[in-house]
Amino acid sequence: MTEALAASRRLIEFIDASPTPFHAVTSSVALLEAAGFSRLDEGQAWELAPGQARYVVRNQSTLLAFRVGQEDPAVAGFRLIGAHTDSPNLRLKPKASYVKEGYRQFGIEPYGGVLLATWLDRDLSLAGRILVRGEDEARLLRIERPLARVANVAIHLNREVNSKGLKLDKQKHLPPLVGLGAKGDEGWLEELVVEELGLSDAASIEGFDLMLYDVVPSVISGIDREFVHAPRLDNLGSCHAGLEALIGAAAETSFTQVVALYDHEEVGSRSAEGEDGPMLEAILERIVLARGGSREDLHRAKAKSTFVSADMAHAVHPNYGDLHEPRHMPRLNGGPVLKLNSNLRYATNSASARQFIAACCAEEVPLQRFVNRSDLACGSTIGPITAARVGIPTVDVGNPMLSMHSIREMCGSADQILMIRAMRRFLCDS
Repeated sequence: MTEALAASRRLIEFIDASPTPFHAVTSSVALLEAAGFSRLDEGQAWELAPGQARYVVRNQSTLLAFRVGQEDPAVAGFRLIGAHTDSPNLRLKPKASYVKEGYRQFGIEPYGGVLLATWLDRDLSLAGRILVRGEDEARLLRIERPLARVANVAIHLNREVNSKGLKLDKQKHLPPLVGLGAKGDEGWLEELVVEELGLSDAASIEGFDLMLYDVVPSVISGIDREFVHAPRLDNLGSCHAGLEALIGAAAETSFTQVVALYDHEEVGSRSAEGEDGPMLEAILERIVLARGGSREDLHRAKAKSTFVSADMAHAVHPNYGDLHEPRHMPRLNGGPVLKLNSNLRYATNSASARQFIAACCAEEVPLQRFVNRSDLACGSTIGPITAARVGIPTVDVGNPMLSMHSIREMCGSADQILMIRAMRRFLCDS
C-alpha cells in the first residue's frame, strides 16, 4: 500500500469512529495518548517544561493539544493549526420521541447548513452523549445497527419532483421513521438508551445530546482508487491531518506547537468551546504564565505566531464547472488549497500565507488556490474569527472536496498525506 493510501485508510478509520464531535474528540485523545500526550485539567494549576506534550478537553467536543517549545513563547511564539470537530447533521429535540400515523418518529432539528436531500433514504442510526445521574462525565452512545430512515415520498405522489426539484419542509418532512407504534406510546427513546448503555432505569438519564448519522462505512473508490467517500470529511479530514502533523512533528522546536479542534464552527463558533469564545487565548496565556511569563509576554508571543485555519475546500465539479472562478479551479489529488477572499471571509493575505507556502515548497507539496466567483456569496471559516479575536496572523487552507455538507462527501485519496506533510513541516520549521 502506498503512503497516500495508508494515510487515507487512517483517515477513514478516524471518521468511522467519530460519528459526533464527542466521539471525534475521544478518537483524537486516543491518538494523542498513544503518542505520549497527557491530559491537563483546566481547573488545576499548570506547570509546564520544554518538550512536554499535553492536551485540554472542553465540553467533550473541543480539544486543544500542544507541545511546549524549547524557548519561552515570548521569544519564539506559537505555531498553531485549527480545525473543527462538528459537521452539519440532524439532531434530536429534547422531547424527541412521538408516534404519528402509526410510526415511531424522532423530532429533529437541522444543525448547520445541511444538504437536506442527501439525508433521505439512508440507513441512519443514533449517536451522541448521555448524562447519567451520579456520573461526572457523560457517557458516549453509538448505536451501530440501522435504526432510522428519512423516507422519501413516491414519485407517483410528487410527479413534478424531477422537473421542479425536491422541496423539503424541515419541520414536516425530515422526522425519520424509527419503528411502528400506537398512539400514546411514549418513553421508547429512553428505553432504547437504557438498554444500549445498561442503565438501571430511565430515571437515571439526566439529559442527552443525540444526533443521526449514516451507518454505511467510508470507502476508497475509483478505477485507480483515487477517491475517498465518507461522511464528515468537512471537517474531520482537517482534524485528522492536524493531529498526525502534531504527533509526527519534531519534538524539539524553539516555538510551541499547537493544534486546536473546535466544536460549533458550522453554527458560528459562538460558545465557550467554539473559536469565537475565549478558550484559545486563555490557554495560550496559561502556557505563557506556566513558563514564567506575564501578560506582556503573551502579547509578545502572539506577535511572533502564525495560525493555519484548516477547513475543506471546494474542488471543481465537472458537471458544475461554471460555478467556479475560471482561473482558480482546485482539483482532487492536486494538493492543499490556499483560500483567499478580498472581503475577508477567509483570513489569508500575502504575508500570513508565507510560512505555509514555504512549508509546501520545502516538502515539494503542490499548492492550489481558490477564489470564489465574484457573483456568488463566499462561505467562511474559523480563520477570520481567530485573526480578529486573538490577533494572530492567519492563513486559510484546506484539501479539495466535492459534495460538501452532504451526508456523504468525497475527496482525493492522495491529498491527505500531502496536507499532513505540509502541516508537519509548518510545525517544525524555524
